[in-house]
Amino acid sequence: MHRRWYFIVAVVLLIDLIGVAIWLRWQRDHRYDDHIRHAAEKYGVDAALVKAVVWRESRFKPAVRGKAGEIGLMQIRELAANEWATAEKIPNFHHEHILDPGSNTLVGAWYLAKMLKRYRQTDDPVPFALADYNAGRTKMLDWLEDAAKTNSAAFLERMDYPGTKDYVTHIMNARERFRRDFPVIAR
Repeated sequence: MHRRWYFIVAVVLLIDLIGVAIWLRWQRDHRYDDHIRHAAEKYGVDAALVKAVVWRESRFKPAVRGKAGEIGLMQIRELAANEWATAEKIPNFHHEHILDPGSNTLVGAWYLAKMLKRYRQTDDPVPFALADYNAGRTKMLDWLEDAAKTNSAAFLERMDYPGTKDYVTHIMNARERFRRDFPVIAR
């Protein structure tokens, strides 16, 4: 009889632990949604895309640092952060300021908007912008030849960095998952 009760208690505790784990993951995955929404609206970028970049770059960890000096949720490098601060006329700006999730998502959304505008003549600017965000402008110039200048499928085919191709694909897939959090509103 006691064994049965132990089993029931163990099952209930296991269910509770699973519930807590799911709740904690949900909290982590949605903690910065307000920052993401604000930054995306300010710079006219798809919020689901911004969240997908945050997910891929930092897994929602605001203090993460990259090997090349990138910091924060969207892994912003100092040059991009300084460009943003200059464009927004922010005095006394230091790269470390973007450890703040609100500032980091603003810089990242601004930079994504800049990249999306750069490739607006293409059939789908998103893969081009994401590849530029990840690999940089110099490498992009190598890939933008012939049909790959404007055709996203040809561009992805021409890309010779497997890591960047994986980066673009994962973010585009994640963006679709994050549509639940940021649905497209028809105007």
